Amino acid sequence: MRLVFAGTPETALPSLRTLIDSPRHDVVAVVTRPDAQSGRGRKVHPSPVAELAEEAGIEVLRPQKAGDPAFLDRLRELAPDCCPVVAYGALLPQVALDVPRHGWINLHFSILPAWRGAAPVQHAILHGDEITGASTFQIVKELDAGPVYGVVTEEIRASDTSGTLLERLSISGAGLLAATLDGVEDGTLEARPQPADGVTIAPKISVADARVDWTKPAMHIDRLIRACTPGPGAWTEFRGQRVKLGAARVAEGERSAPGEIVATKTTVLVGTATDALLLGEVQPQGKRVMQAGEWARGVRPEAKESFT
Repeated sequence: MRLVFAGTPETALPSLRTLIDSPRHDVVAVVTRPDAQSGRGRKVHPSPVAELAEEAGIEVLRPQKAGDPAFLDRLRELAPDCCPVVAYGALLPQVALDVPRHGWINLHFSILPAWRGAAPVQHAILHGDEITGASTFQIVKELDAGPVYGVVTEEIRASDTSGTLLERLSISGAGLLAATLDGVEDGTLEARPQPADGVTIAPKISVADARVDWTKPAMHIDRLIRACTPGPGAWTEFRGQRVKLGAARVAEGERSAPGEIVATKTTVLVGTATDALLLGEVQPQGKRVMQAGEWARGVRPEAKESFT
């Protein structure tokens, strides 16, 4: 099939590479978000999807909105049979959805109808799910509500962050997306409506949402930190300045007041509503990432001093 692929971040790259390499499909263009500032210097860079497409000699479309008339005209000229989507990051109006004869097929990183929305992997970890996965579905106007073509599942490991889990799902999901497009082309695959029960919503996790409340149980805080790694990054405050927190682990049987810091030469324990948390990597405001023990040796927390 003639394909116009829509995607933006690194998460979409395994799928794009798989489709570029497929002997059954021809990626004639990609649609991605406009170039944006990134990095310390805030220089303008193309998206990862744009970079890969340009390396492969594929046309790149960067509309401000998917309803822009010039973009729609070019999309019609390209005459795609189908538009696969992976983490594009913008709404698609009906006028765009109507262009390809097989519509737009999205790879979404949850087992639908669970965790519809922008942050399905983060919410799966945050809410303690044991199993998650990826789904391919036909895009409709309602958010992530279209009929489903296929699903793959993935166990959520106790050590998983949203970054490690999404990396695995992006690889297994690429195979699912390719198989879905093959089945659509063959006419052997039929999308089935999502069940009405079990719908949950996964909105984007904001920086404010990522602030640690030390009065919560240790298990909740552990899940929050892992869900917010690498972005937006869980954080707390020490002496009025932010400290980002990397993955930690529950120190069973260790207890202290919520937020209280108990530091040795090599370890840092922080009290919660239940067991303490043993911190791993931390990043003080304006400084590099370091081990928690190194941070504590520098700031020397006083007895009973706490994160706030």
